[in-house]
Amino acid sequence: MNWGTKIVLGLGTFMSFIIVLAVMMFNSKTDALVEQDYYEKGIHYDETFDRKEQVLKDHAAPLISIKPEFLHITFSKPAKGTIRMVRNSDKKQDRVMPFKTDTAMQVNLPLGGLKKGTWKLIAEWDSAGKAYLTEQEIQLP
Repeated sequence: MNWGTKIVLGLGTFMSFIIVLAVMMFNSKTDALVEQDYYEKGIHYDETFDRKEQVLKDHAAPLISIKPEFLHITFSKPAKGTIRMVRNSDKKQDRVMPFKTDTAMQVNLPLGGLKKGTWKLIAEWDSAGKAYLTEQEIQLP
């Protein structure tokens, strides 16, 4: 083989590599943002920050324990709000669950239908006229 043949084979191999990458790119899933309305959430981040800080000021962080069938959450005061279970790997699995504490200031949320693995738990609640928000990574068995 002379040097001209080697150059043609090298360019052909490189072009084939680029074509394979282009086909893979077009056949892959579209890039997914964690939040579709990230711009609006960015504008209102001060409110989110204030809610997170309120949890720290009032020492109101809920105690979260994971049981095989349910998620057990204990609050420091009576609360009403929503729990969002966010799965970063698949947005279709995200869940929003409204809750209200019982007389023992506890909430039991069923885990049926939630896959094993890492989830982000986002709790937003109101208690005694104050708004709170906390985020925590949890591992479901």
